[in-house]
Amino acid sequence: VNHFIVFIYLTRQVSQMTDLLYTEKDLVTSLKDYIRAEESKLEQVKKWAQKLDVLSATATQDPEGFLGHPVNAFKLMKRLNTEWGELESLVLKDMSDGFISNLTIQRQYFPNDDDQTGAAKALMRLQDTYRLDTQTISTGELPVMYSAILTTLCSDCFELGKIAYSDADYYHTELWMEQALKQLDGGEESTVDMVTILDYLSYSIYQQGELERALDYTKRLLKLDSAHQRANGNLKYFEYQLAKQKKVEAEEGLKEKEKREREKREASEKKGRPADYLPERRKYEQLCRGEGIKMTPRRQSRMFCRYSDNNRHPLYVLGPVKQEDEWDRPRIIRYHDVLSNSEIEKVKELAKPRLRRATVHDPQTGKLTTAHYRVSKSAWLTAYEDPVVDKINQRIEDITGLNVKTAEELQVANYGVGGQYEPHFDFGRKDEPDAFKELGTGNRIATWLIYMSDVPSGGATVFTDVGAAVWPKKGSAVFWYNLFPSGEGDYSTRHAACPVLVGNKWVSNKWIHERGQEFRRRCTLDESD
Repeated sequence: VNHFIVFIYLTRQVSQMTDLLYTEKDLVTSLKDYIRAEESKLEQVKKWAQKLDVLSATATQDPEGFLGHPVNAFKLMKRLNTEWGELESLVLKDMSDGFISNLTIQRQYFPNDDDQTGAAKALMRLQDTYRLDTQTISTGELPVMYSAILTTLCSDCFELGKIAYSDADYYHTELWMEQALKQLDGGEESTVDMVTILDYLSYSIYQQGELERALDYTKRLLKLDSAHQRANGNLKYFEYQLAKQKKVEAEEGLKEKEKREREKREASEKKGRPADYLPERRKYEQLCRGEGIKMTPRRQSRMFCRYSDNNRHPLYVLGPVKQEDEWDRPRIIRYHDVLSNSEIEKVKELAKPRLRRATVHDPQTGKLTTAHYRVSKSAWLTAYEDPVVDKINQRIEDITGLNVKTAEELQVANYGVGGQYEPHFDFGRKDEPDAFKELGTGNRIATWLIYMSDVPSGGATVFTDVGAAVWPKKGSAVFWYNLFPSGEGDYSTRHAACPVLVGNKWVSNKWIHERGQEFRRRCTLDESD
C-alpha cells in the first residue's frame, strides 16, 4: 500500500457549495415573505380587536340601552353570525404554504448527516495538519488575509465534540468540549447546558488516562447537578481508580517509576495521533505547514530563473517562457504565466458540469476507482471539445518537447476546504505491472500540473521523500519526470496535495506517457543521467 489513511469526507466541491449559498439566500427571501404575510394577518386581527375593544367597552356600560337601538342589535347579530366566522377563517389561514413549498423543493439539495460529519472531520484534520487551536478556529481567525464572517458558537463547538465522540476520537472530543465550556464560562448564551458538556468532557479525558482531571470535571458537574446518576457513579469509580494508582506508585521502585514516567511522556507525545499514524504523515504535515527542508546555500546557488525557448522552438524564440527551478533532485520546474485568465475560466466552465469524485488507478485491477485518500472532484477534457483545450495540449508539447498525443486527457480537479490527495506516486511501480495496460501507452513518464487559482492558505504540492514544497500560483505550471531515462521509476517524486485550509483550489494536469517519446527523451541505462 503506497498511501497512509486519513479520514476526510468532504464530498462537495466549492462550486456545489456555492449553489447551496444561493439556495439558502432564496430560502431567506421566502422566509421574509412569509413573515410579512404573517405580520399583515396579525395587523388585521389587531385592528379588529381594537375596534371591538372600544365597542364592547361602550356597550357594556349600558347593555339594555345599547341594544335598545335597532342598528346596534342588528350589528351584534351580524358580527356574531358572520364577522366572527370571517375572523376565525383569517386566524386559521396558513400563511406558510409558499415558504413550506419552497423549502420542500430545495430540501432535496440539502447536505445530509454524512455531509455534516464529513465537514466536521475535515475541520479536525485541518486542525491537526496546520496545528490550529480550537480558539483560533472558533473565532474565525485563520492565518489568512481575512477571517470568517461568523464566529463559532458554543453549540457548534459542542456539535464538533459530539461527532468526534461518536467516532471514539476522545482527543478531539476533549478539545472541542473544552472550547464549548470556555465560551459558556465567558458568558455566551447557548442551548447547550454546562452539565452536558462536563459529562462528555470528563469521560473523554478519562478515556485518555487522565484520572485526576476527569475527577475534577466530574466534581464540577456534581456541584451543578448533585443528582446526576452517571456522574455520581463515575465519581466513585474515578476516586477508587486514583487511590489504587497512587498505592501502586507508592510501592514501586526507582526503575518502575522511571519506566512509568517514560510511558507517560510517550503517551503525551502520541496524544491525538490516530492508531494508523505513520512517520510519513508527520513529514507530510510539516511540509504542508511550510516547515520543509531548507536548501544549503551551495544547492540554492544552482537554482535559477530563466527565459526558455525550448531549444529555439519557433513559438518561443521571440516570446520565451519564464522558467524557475523549484527543486534540484528530483528536478521540479515551474513555468510562469502559461495560462491566461480567460483560458482558465473557459477550462473551469467546461469542467464544472462534469465534476465527479476524483479517482485513482487500483493496482489490483488496473482500473480507475475512488479512494478515501483522494478528496477532490475532477473531470476529463478532450482536445476536440474546445479549441482552448487543444491549444493547452499543444502548449504543453511545445514547452516540454514531449509528445502529448499518447498522454491522458487533460484532468481538471477542484479541491474545496479540506480537499487533499495524500502521498502517492504518479507512475506505476513494479508491483503494479498492469497499472496502465488498458491505455497501451506505457508508464507515466512525466507530470504537468497547472495551478488555476491562488489559494489563501494551504493547498501546497509537497514531495515527502525529499522535503520539497511547491505553493499554488495562478496561471503557473510545474513539471517533473516520474521516470529516469532508463525507464525505472524515480521514487523521490512521491508527492501529495495538502489540505486546503482556506480558499478554493483549481488545478489541471496532464500525465504524459512513454509511447511517442522514444526520440524525444532517449533511453539510457544510467539512472543518474
